[in-house]
Amino acid sequence: MILSIILMSQLREGYLILFSGLIIVFSALLTLSLFFKFGLPWMLFVYKIITKGPDKKIKDIPMASNQKFTGEEAAVIAAAIHMYLNEQHDFENPILTIKKAEKSYSPWSSKIYGIQNKL
Repeated sequence: MILSIILMSQLREGYLILFSGLIIVFSALLTLSLFFKFGLPWMLFVYKIITKGPDKKIKDIPMASNQKFTGEEAAVIAAAIHMYLNEQHDFENPILTIKKAEKSYSPWSSKIYGIQNKL
């Protein structure tokens, strides 16, 4: 009788811990999902308005051209970019050589010294 009461009280405590843990975990997951769904986009929107202001449309940006910029300068810039992107570094041999390292004998790791002969 007493044993069954003790077991039932422990079982009830176990269920209480189980359900309270489940409620805590799922409420935290729900809170995080709502924050990432609604809170984070709103915070990023407010940050964007505060720091950058509204976005400009392409038609609102005035086209400023430099009359001194010639085709020769464009060709030099393009050639420099091409040379930078295609720059060759030292060519290394792609063949890998794997050598087995020799292990020196160490009596500290030998299993034979751990065996005790009991005769």
